[in-house]
Order: sequence, then C-alpha cells, then structure tokens
Amino acid sequence: MKTAVPRYYHLDVEVSPERVGQVRRILAAHLRFWDLETLVEPVCHSAELLLHAIEEHATDKNTSIEMWWNGQHLIAAVGENDRELRPDRELRPCLTRIAALSDGWGCCSTHTGSTIIWFTQRAPVDQCVPLVPTAPEPALSEGLQVPRELPVAMLAGSPGGEMSAGLDGAR
Repeated sequence: MKTAVPRYYHLDVEVSPERVGQVRRILAAHLRFWDLETLVEPVCHSAELLLHAIEEHATDKNTSIEMWWNGQHLIAAVGENDRELRPDRELRPCLTRIAALSDGWGCCSTHTGSTIIWFTQRAPVDQCVPLVPTAPEPALSEGLQVPRELPVAMLAGSPGGEMSAGLDGAR
C-alpha cells in the first residue's frame, strides 16, 4: 500500500498584478510535485481570486500563502496584514466564488489583527492515501536474547556461584 507523506509549503509575497500569475504557477508546480494534478485548477483558481481581491482592496499588499497536504485534504490559507480590510464587505464576491469551488472554507483573524482566509479541497477517491507511519527499523544488527531463554544460573551472576549451588541442591 502506498502511504502519503504530509506536505507543507509557505510563500510570502507582496501582491501586485504581475505577481498573481507568478504565484499561481508556483502553487501549481508544488501541487504537481506532490502528485496532485487534479487539485491544481481549483486550488490555483481560488488562490488567484483571493490575491486579486487583496490586490484591489487592501492597502498592505504583503501576503502569506500556505498549503498543507495530509493525504486526503489540501488546505490552502492566504493571510493578509491589512487591519482595515473587511472580508464580509470587500471580499464577499470573492468568498462566494471560493465557497462554490472548494469543499470548505473559513475566515479568522489573528491576535495581530491579520485576517486568514482558508479553503480545503478533497482529493478524488483514487488519490486519497492514508497516512501510515513507517515501522522503525532495528538499530542493532543482531537480536538480543530474552532473559527467560538464559539458564537461571546465568541470571544469578556466576555459573558456579552460591545461587546455582542452592538451586542444584533443591532438586
């Protein structure tokens, strides 16, 4: 069975019209590298919508983009630093389209006043791969004996000592 390796990607970018296309190509390249070709279009289109909206409405254009892959879901988040930007007002048309394109989405603010908008995409059934940890390999090249496999005299310390003499006399 094929197992999935959790993946993470982070990109900080100052949003401008020419950067939006570059970011789309960068995200698409990472998704293809992760063997997630079927998620390229919906994820990149949603990220592109958010970046265009931020470029149009935000005064602070510095943005962080993150993607997490867990074997079944891809979570993408776009964080912007503009405290004045109101997602419920300026970004409503963008968020409506993202809701239609994604399996789930949300918006939250941080303690610094930044806003994070995230969305998820489920992988198709044939691409879902369970995250299974690999078994650790033994560190020793030879196995150790279980103590019960040793004679009792060896466990006592010396083969001809008092303990073994007492055991022989008890028989």
